[in-house]
Amino acid sequence: MEELQRILPRAPGIGEVFQLLRSEPRTRAQLVAITGQARSTIAARLDTLSELGLIGQIGERSAAMGRPAASFFFLPDAGAVLAIDIGASHVRVGLTDLSVHILAERHLALSVDLGPEAVLGRVVEVCRELLAEAGIDPARLRGVGIGVPGPVTHSTGRPSSPPIMPGWDGFDIVGRLRSAFDVPVYVDNDANMMAIGEHAHAWKDVADLLYVKFATGVGLGIILDGQIRRGAQGSSGDIGHVRVPGGPPNLCHCGGTGCLEAVIGVPALLEQLERAGRTATSGADIVALVRSGDKTAIQVMRDAGRTAGDVLAGVVSLLNPSVIAVGGILAQAHEQLIAGIRESVYAKSLPLATQNLLITASLAGPRAGIIGASTLVCDQILSPAAIEALVDGSEAREGES
Repeated sequence: MEELQRILPRAPGIGEVFQLLRSEPRTRAQLVAITGQARSTIAARLDTLSELGLIGQIGERSAAMGRPAASFFFLPDAGAVLAIDIGASHVRVGLTDLSVHILAERHLALSVDLGPEAVLGRVVEVCRELLAEAGIDPARLRGVGIGVPGPVTHSTGRPSSPPIMPGWDGFDIVGRLRSAFDVPVYVDNDANMMAIGEHAHAWKDVADLLYVKFATGVGLGIILDGQIRRGAQGSSGDIGHVRVPGGPPNLCHCGGTGCLEAVIGVPALLEQLERAGRTATSGADIVALVRSGDKTAIQVMRDAGRTAGDVLAGVVSLLNPSVIAVGGILAQAHEQLIAGIRESVYAKSLPLATQNLLITASLAGPRAGIIGASTLVCDQILSPAAIEALVDGSEAREGES
């Protein structure tokens, strides 16, 4: 009997039933047909989800007398999520519903090297301002997601020797934000968050996608088989610290030389432009020069793309993605940057790997990080296991009362 139970598929629980409604509205009859469960079982599960405020209903309860059958649907306003994208010199904070629709948003000029207490202290203030601005009771907050510009130990959510984040190594980001909001907190590298956001926003049907962030640092988020891939400890995709073949021996923040980030990150490009007599102090200035038609800036950006492509060519041959999405501040001059990337990747990767490869600017744009942070939180707190636990907890509380 035990062997038979291992072979047969488990009947969908209330968590799986909820996932069906999270994807699209369905009638009771449709749920019965999809799950193979009794109508009474489905009715009981729908009642429970309704009592928890997770689903609503459209139409009549019965199809008798020619009336349309009721459709049940997920209520995204059953809660809210705070999404935070920390960059080297900026922070973007968003407030979303449980379907990742942005309700309020703020962009701050805030340097990560101020340290975790100063940065997160300001972030908490802004989060509370956004909740008030959107009229959201803090009690309805369900989770916080945050991306940071450095390696993160996935099991703890703590930064691990982040090169451009002085003072953040080992800092308990989860604990700091939980003390402020008392909800689950999820931390990841910013490129991972952006990859999740890009995939959810524009490429849900694409199984294999790379997201490359070009800014002060250079990062890579890897989506394979529809899932973010972090590696054993969470350092997967740290392409910024791959040595450029035959590149200049520029000193990197990580202590190495010739890293991709040290060769084509914003500081390195600013130095090149300064040597050529151009005035620029930020990534936005570089983009402005390119857009103005400055030939030197255009050449610098095109060369940066070629250099990035030299490194990405190996990644493409190894992972064979369908899409490479290019984001970050430098992607705002994506015509030149992407042209350089394509030139190297198509020339140096395996022909089969580039046969149907699309290299394009990010469609999620500057919001990729907060979309990804919110998506990560929602996928965790609304997972089948989380819904089962929520139901069990609710039933336990009823039994105690």
